[in-house]
Amino acid sequence: MPPSQLKRLKASLREQGITGPQKSKKQKKTQNKNADHRAQQTAALTSIRESFNPFEFKTLARPKKFEYTTNRPQDVKKILGRPGVTKSMGEETRRKTLLPEMNRRNKVGGILDRRIGENDPSMSLDDKMMARFEREQQRKKGINVFDLEEAEDEVELTHAGQSIKFDEAAEDYDAASISGSSDGEGGDLMQRKRRREEDNENENDGPPPEDEQPERKKSKAEVMKEVVAKSKAHKYERQQLKEDDDDLRDKLDKELPDILDALRGHFNKAPAAPEPAKVAEAPKTDFGINPDRAALLAGLDRNVADKEYDKRMRQMMFDQRSKPTSRTKTEEEKALEEAKLLKELEEKRLRRMKGEPESEEEEEPTLKGDDKDLDDEDMESDQDDAGEFGLSKKTPGQWSRPEGVDDEDDFLLDDDLIASDSEADMSEVSEDESEEDETMAVDADADDDDFLKDVVTQTKTPAKGTNGIAIGTASAKLAYAYPCPRTHDELLDVFKDVPISSIPTVVQRIRALYHAGLHEENKEKLADFACALVDHISYVSNQTPAAPLTLTETLIRHIHSLSRSYPVQIATRFRHHLSQLHASNDPTAGDLTIFAAIGTIYPTSDHFHQVVTPAITLMARWLGLTSPASTKDVATGACIGALCVQYQKLSKRYIPELIRYTNLCLRSPHINPILLTAHTKNILDLANLWTGTPAFTEIFTPLLAPLKSHTQTAAVQRLTILLSSARLGRRPQELHHHRPLPIKTSVPKFEEGFDPNKHYDPDKEKMESAKLAKEYKRERKGALRELRKDANFIAREKLKEKKERDRKYEEKYKRLVAEIQGEEGREKNEYEREKRKRKGAR
Repeated sequence: MPPSQLKRLKASLREQGITGPQKSKKQKKTQNKNADHRAQQTAALTSIRESFNPFEFKTLARPKKFEYTTNRPQDVKKILGRPGVTKSMGEETRRKTLLPEMNRRNKVGGILDRRIGENDPSMSLDDKMMARFEREQQRKKGINVFDLEEAEDEVELTHAGQSIKFDEAAEDYDAASISGSSDGEGGDLMQRKRRREEDNENENDGPPPEDEQPERKKSKAEVMKEVVAKSKAHKYERQQLKEDDDDLRDKLDKELPDILDALRGHFNKAPAAPEPAKVAEAPKTDFGINPDRAALLAGLDRNVADKEYDKRMRQMMFDQRSKPTSRTKTEEEKALEEAKLLKELEEKRLRRMKGEPESEEEEEPTLKGDDKDLDDEDMESDQDDAGEFGLSKKTPGQWSRPEGVDDEDDFLLDDDLIASDSEADMSEVSEDESEEDETMAVDADADDDDFLKDVVTQTKTPAKGTNGIAIGTASAKLAYAYPCPRTHDELLDVFKDVPISSIPTVVQRIRALYHAGLHEENKEKLADFACALVDHISYVSNQTPAAPLTLTETLIRHIHSLSRSYPVQIATRFRHHLSQLHASNDPTAGDLTIFAAIGTIYPTSDHFHQVVTPAITLMARWLGLTSPASTKDVATGACIGALCVQYQKLSKRYIPELIRYTNLCLRSPHINPILLTAHTKNILDLANLWTGTPAFTEIFTPLLAPLKSHTQTAAVQRLTILLSSARLGRRPQELHHHRPLPIKTSVPKFEEGFDPNKHYDPDKEKMESAKLAKEYKRERKGALRELRKDANFIAREKLKEKKERDRKYEEKYKRLVAEIQGEEGREKNEYEREKRKRKGAR
């Protein structure tokens, strides 16, 4: 037994000299001052820590397949990377890059930094401060910035890079241009247009008369007074508009409670004075709560109210949604679909018989077939392993029976099955359980839905089962409700007082009462019930006298029907019986019944099946290791031979053990005429199956002598004809008759610096293409891996945000509840004081 981790740690510390005999203070001080000693100790601790963590380093999972020698040294255990460090670095990188992008998603707006020089890397810090200081000084001066009478050394106005200077004679301005510029940006354009019109009039009409002379140009002081007056007028108008808006806002604020009450559906009306006894019991409706929910919460405990809420939520969740109806198909379309379905099912069966994958997607499990060499850890396969072994749910065509055999789910029950006057009236069930049965729905396939329709069918005529036994009339004295047995002992208790002919009726009623669509727990109950039925068919076959074959057949068909919904549980139970037979190697009547049921329920032509393959192996094992020492052995061999014929009816595989045991039985002294007939029939059936086999002559020639000794003339004649045909169809094998081809010879090519890891292709374009394809695959794998990591990171961050929101919501909710409770307490105290005051006044 290897030492523990603690012992290994102590041994490593002693070996590195970190621990050992106790040292004096002087030695400790000397070691602490020695830098080299501290560095060595740190390195030793790091190596010990890394050696105890096998997941810290990533190395080759497998050694080199071939040993070879090169001029480069090889590392026996080369470290490829550090997964922990890489993961932490990737996490930190995503927090810096991906997390801000995720937080900015679906966000509008933001703050833009428009400070002078903030986004200009060419400006130094001093230049930025100086430019900002100049802008600040300009803002402080306010209207003096455009005061034309200020000194020129303070602010100089420029236009188009040239200084603007005014003469003394040009102090008068056009009032219209000033007013126009103050009103809008088109004042200057209007002024120019007006001047051009005046110039044109002067040129055309000559000097204007004195009456039509333009008005005197206003001085600067007059213009400025008008400008100030207009500015004050505009300011007064804005102030008036602001006051009007404030008045309207105050009016809306006063009417807001009425609007909110109207939105909640509760209008403020003057309520009548409530009686004192009713006021204390009336629930609060301040939040506009639904009246039904308010009535539900009134006078109930919080836990009870939450349970009722969860129950109603489940009811809404399991409400069945309506489904659109499909177009009614014609008879030709139905026939075409059925023929297409049968063809597809036959192709799938042939592929399963040969062991081939059922579709091309299974051969290329990678994404879209582009990357066929993805690692298992990078790609999760969606293959259905149970489907390969025949345990997945099949389409209805794959479970089809021969003609004339109906399904056990198609039986009809009379209307007394769920009668109101029966001994087990459904009204005895508690109201809670009945409501839960109505609301809780479980996924069931289409066959179970049809089964439910048959159960609730109202009919007055007695229904008949598939075996011809009248179910309703024959079970008049049976109970209508039975407990669902989960084990074989419970099943025997249920069948204890039931006649053998009525057992199928009881099974049907149990399946009807515990259908998976009626309650969520019925699925597990029916799965255990199906396993108990598997045990029961073996049990009734081992009894003396044995149960009638009609009962066994009916129970097998029930198991076949249940295996569609519970394939894994039933297959596991069959394998349990097979394992018991494997341990004993002594087949009984119950084991033979299990073999027959397996051949009826599961497809026996598959290349490999988890139930059928062990069954065939056990039968071949018994036939190969046993010699017929008694009549029982001869009879068992005949039965197993018939089962082998049934199993190989489609695949036609050769079973050498069966031929050997049949030959021994024909030569055994314990054989009787009945058993001889059975073995002869098996031989003829096998001859029909293997008539096209190349070894047909070698297989059936040894059987002619024992058949002739028992005077089986018809069988001997049939085998003689088949053997003659087989001999005529055989011919010796020959090689192909073609001209001999010379062996291609070429001068060997040697590479000076040969490296087995490189590919040497004479076609350069092909080599470059292969290199590019390999690089593309590697990059694609890396991109997929990073995308998966990004998705996991986003999911984790979203979960954190959700938890934080839920926490804040819970805190806010608790605070609001506390405030409301405080207000309710104050109102209640006020009411009590007022009540006592009025009583005292009386």
